[in-house]
Amino acid sequence: MKRKKMKLNFIIIILLGICTGNLVNAQTKPNQQQKEAQRLAAEAQQALAEGNFEQAEAKYREAISKDPNNPDIVYNLGNLYYTKEKNKEAGQRLHGSTKVTQNKAAKHRAFHNLGNTFMKQKQYEQAVEAYKEALRNNPADDETRYNYALAREKLKQEQEENNDKNEDKKDDKEDKNKDQNQDQQDNQDKKEGGDKKDADKNKDQQDKQDKNENQDKEDKKQNDDADNKENQQKEGDENEEKNKPEQDEASQNKQPQPMQGQMSEQQIKNLLEAMENQERKVQEKINAKRESKGQKRTTDKDW
Repeated sequence: MKRKKMKLNFIIIILLGICTGNLVNAQTKPNQQQKEAQRLAAEAQQALAEGNFEQAEAKYREAISKDPNNPDIVYNLGNLYYTKEKNKEAGQRLHGSTKVTQNKAAKHRAFHNLGNTFMKQKQYEQAVEAYKEALRNNPADDETRYNYALAREKLKQEQEENNDKNEDKKDDKEDKNKDQNQDQQDNQDKKEGGDKKDADKNKDQQDKQDKNENQDKEDKKQNDDADNKENQQKEGDENEEKNKPEQDEASQNKQPQPMQGQMSEQQIKNLLEAMENQERKVQEKINAKRESKGQKRTTDKDW
């Protein structure tokens, strides 16, 4: 029983070996499409050696249509585009070749050249990522490490320049906004100044008008006062003229009255006559005495 089981296991191992061998042979042995693709790729290389770029490109494209999973053909077409400065097409083909191969060396070559296409397009961030993938597949490649460091330095410079540009744009925007705000403020000040000027002008006109009105009122008042005064004077004169005959008549009838403590005119006259009589008597006595002494009689006054 044990010998039968061992014999059965041996037969299974043999059969598995046969199947595995047939599978390996099936994978490594190219089919008709792959053979045709290889033939077309060879013709493309021949055309490229002869300097016929258009024919080489056409042969590679036809070969890829026959065997799209052949990484070497796709990689070669990518390199063809790279040498002709068709960086966008080169990048597409090189990136495509990394998708259809598991070979680290093939991936390294494809990502390295893909990084170069990005560098030519100044797409430094994409170049850094491509070189990084290349180094993952071959960390020992010095050229890839150098390109990776260069791409990082270029990316840093680009970011600094962008930051400076953004700062400049920000400053320009702030300056522009500041200028706009200043212009708006100037316009507002100008408008307010114009409004204030108009207001002052209107106020001056109103003050002038009020002053004229007040002056007119004052003149009218003075004129009215003058008219009233004139009318009052006129009425007074009329009343005076009207009352004058009565006053004259009253003045004529009125006699002057002696002041208290003074003599009347008649009393003064009587007094003078009395004094003259007295003086006459005295003079007569003097004359009588002179005659008695033999002197000439004088009847006139000596004073």
